[in-house]
Amino acid sequence: MRLRTGYYPIFRATAERLADTVAVVEPGKSATFGELLAHETAFARQLEKAAPETIGRPVAVLLPKSIAGVAADLAALHTGNAYMNLDPGVPSERLGNILRQSAPIAIFTDAKGAERLTAAGWQGAVVRTDLPDEGNDGPEPNGWERVIDTDPMCLINTSGSTGTPKCVALCHRSFFDFMDCVEETWGLNAPLTMGSLSPAIFDIHSFELCHLMTYGTRLALIPQTWAMFPAKILAWMGEQKVDFIFWVPTIMVNMANLGLLDKMPPTTLRWVWFAGEVFPTKQFNVWRAALPEARFVNLYGPIEITLDCTWYEVRRPFADSEPLPIGFPCRNTDVLILGEDDRPVADGEEGELCVRGSSLALGYYNDPEKTAAAFVQNPLQTAYPERIYRTGDIVCRNAQGEILFRGRRDTLVKHSGYRIELGEVEHVALNRLGLFPNACVVYDWLRRRIVLWYEGPEHPVKELRAALAAVLPKYMIPDHFIHRDPLPRGGTGKIDRALLARLANEPDPDGASPHA
Repeated sequence: MRLRTGYYPIFRATAERLADTVAVVEPGKSATFGELLAHETAFARQLEKAAPETIGRPVAVLLPKSIAGVAADLAALHTGNAYMNLDPGVPSERLGNILRQSAPIAIFTDAKGAERLTAAGWQGAVVRTDLPDEGNDGPEPNGWERVIDTDPMCLINTSGSTGTPKCVALCHRSFFDFMDCVEETWGLNAPLTMGSLSPAIFDIHSFELCHLMTYGTRLALIPQTWAMFPAKILAWMGEQKVDFIFWVPTIMVNMANLGLLDKMPPTTLRWVWFAGEVFPTKQFNVWRAALPEARFVNLYGPIEITLDCTWYEVRRPFADSEPLPIGFPCRNTDVLILGEDDRPVADGEEGELCVRGSSLALGYYNDPEKTAAAFVQNPLQTAYPERIYRTGDIVCRNAQGEILFRGRRDTLVKHSGYRIELGEVEHVALNRLGLFPNACVVYDWLRRRIVLWYEGPEHPVKELRAALAAVLPKYMIPDHFIHRDPLPRGGTGKIDRALLARLANEPDPDGASPHA
């Protein structure tokens, strides 16, 4: 078996073999593998001029999801560095925090992104992707030749409790490991047409990119602005003959609720994967009834585990009220379910899901303290150093040995596919903006919404949302604000978070005055 050191030479071989085959398509535009190779090579030359002789460092990409964005990611790998996709809509302050934390060697962006970078205070190198290529002369960058499999491939920013996002560093080996699992478990080792809906800042985007590089899969990029038009998405998927999707369930639930699968079923789909949050079984059953020949796979895993660490292919019927399991560990991954005493729990008992294996992230970039807190020594093995990642998720095994997700043990939630630290929302509202004397942010699992309780003077909801939107991305802004003065306290004088979480999940929150 040939030693694999990094993904770029794999992409190069695929692009040369399939030079005339379409690699990426977006509405109104497409690029063959040959064109994509030329495009990213020009970007790589410009990157090399902006930041010569660098290996294993972050290269930020501040672009809409597009062919140019895919080429920029590949250009970072070409030079032996790691891509870090950024949300073009992130507020300037948060963008500045991310850039200070990760210190990228350069940023790929366009005219609009350049304005955002100026507002965020960025003074480093910028490579414009919307200007005529000026990097086609001189030697081709060869940084990829020095890459080894434990070097970082990409960095993904996720919510942090102090207001500064945590930057998860994932290496080439971890993606090799997951792709081997995909090939051996489902035989997905041939070109597909993927309906690419997830934002480029999601880890699902990196999986799609790996499949393109390895097998010549075609990516049909669905604009994020189409999320409000699910019928448009289904129609375009039909035109592109999409046969594989890997989505967060939110939009799938919406499609089911609108009855779109009856009106315009995506009949070309053969694979339906989903992850990032719980898929309500009632709406899942609508999808399964509409596509009886498709294979449905539920995957689970935080970013720190490189995509996912457990999977469950749905083959038996489930009642609408019955939760879907998250299944079984992926190939070459070990899942530990530990109790309060850090010992394995008995079957049927609940415990924290912890993971060991090659899938684990390198850690949090430029943050050894948080890395040491989350990636800890395996308590079941003391003979040599062995890291495990503590997910904070509570799970158990049922009688069939399937793992069932029960909930979180802390304030970290998945909302619309984004991992959100509720403490960060609270920190921004109280400490950064000083909106309230006291507040508490909880999650309403019944209605899938972020709820902010606050005391002090009552404020118009429109003003609260506007203030938070200046600092937080849209997906982190609370969906529901409840004024209650004073907020309930426990025996120690602390806000009773458990009570407020229970009240938020009730149809009528205990007489409080809710504001939508």
